[in-house]
Amino acid sequence: MFKAIMPTHKVEKLPKSEVKISFEVSWDEAKPYLEQAAKDLSKKKPIQGFRPGKATYDDLKRHLGEMSILEAAMERIVRANYVKVVLAENLQTIGSPSIAVDQLTPGQPLKFSTISALLPEIKKFPETKEVCIEVKKVDIDDKKVDEALAEMQKMQRKEVLVERPATMEDLVILDLEMQQNHVVLEGGSSQNYRVFLAEPHYVPGFAEKLKGVKAGEEKTFTLKFPEEHFQKHLAGKEVDFKTKIKGVYALEAPVADDAFAKTLGLASLLELRTKLRENMGVEEKRKAEESAEIEMLEALTDKAEFSEIPQLLIQDEVRRMISELQHGVEKQGMDWTSYLASLKKTADELQLEMTPQAVRRIKTALIIKGFADKEGIKPTEEELNKEVDHILEHVPEDDAETRQRVSSPEYREYVMVQMRNRKTVELLKNTCIKEKTS
Repeated sequence: MFKAIMPTHKVEKLPKSEVKISFEVSWDEAKPYLEQAAKDLSKKKPIQGFRPGKATYDDLKRHLGEMSILEAAMERIVRANYVKVVLAENLQTIGSPSIAVDQLTPGQPLKFSTISALLPEIKKFPETKEVCIEVKKVDIDDKKVDEALAEMQKMQRKEVLVERPATMEDLVILDLEMQQNHVVLEGGSSQNYRVFLAEPHYVPGFAEKLKGVKAGEEKTFTLKFPEEHFQKHLAGKEVDFKTKIKGVYALEAPVADDAFAKTLGLASLLELRTKLRENMGVEEKRKAEESAEIEMLEALTDKAEFSEIPQLLIQDEVRRMISELQHGVEKQGMDWTSYLASLKKTADELQLEMTPQAVRRIKTALIIKGFADKEGIKPTEEELNKEVDHILEHVPEDDAETRQRVSSPEYREYVMVQMRNRKTVELLKNTCIKEKTS
């Protein structure tokens, strides 16, 4: 190991929140990195007569040339000196720098420069006293309780096979084929397809065509796919539907009475309605508080002034947002390409559309970090250890890879930032948000 010496350097602030650092590293300062690179090269490219890693610097210089050693050492030289200067100058750089080598000659000083994006600055901090957000009052009336109770009844309903024509309140189970020009569409065949006639179908008019059908019947009809359908080759086109009815089922929901309440572990319908009102009140209050928090952060962001946001940071945030969206889409079972097609957008168009939102998210994150730094908010080591241990409790003992990642310094830093942000937002909420009194 060797200690990097502070190189001769010049720091120049550039537009768009970038910084250029010009370096000049003497040959003597570079020598330890050259010797380490020579050892690595002797292992990768053994010289005849020497065991791997045992050839001297001069031996490698004769066999490979000093320029080869210098080129191999350059990454270490740049990285070590860059980190040294960034720390010494307290530069808040983000991402990896671009590198330009200006002089690379054995025996001569090495000259190179880096350009990095800087974490944007908050040029004007918002005054928290100027931001006052009221949490909307939560009112759960009888109508909302009735709707929630009806939804519970719907979830508990039974499907009863009936020997009569289907009404618009029934469930119809059928075999289905979709055809164009007498050819079955790809993915257009389904067995035991369930259609709740009271619910809208992705092809308008489909449920209505099944009104009056009976078990054992076959029915063929033609419908037009919606113009905005995500499958472009079907959008706005007519498709033939061939159906064979397997069964018609009446949907019988339980009566909302004391007996129904007892099936849910409660003594009476009155107790069930009371419990529903309480639970809905808690949920609506949570939503109101979340809405107030978002409104508060947006207000603080609007009242602040920032230095220019570097393009690198915006691109990273857009990529993160796209990744979050794609994960959500695929979690719901939809193909990402089909989702883009349903939006009638390319990936590039979606990224461009998300850019303003990405900039706003960056600014909000800067506000939270700024207040955390200003107020000295940071979780203690004990709090951080407790949080990491809590996360590890939910990772299987035999999942060594995940446990190692959770225990890594990088992940601890991530957890620290999340905890710091939560503490900061809570502090801001205590200052800027109040309950609505009327």
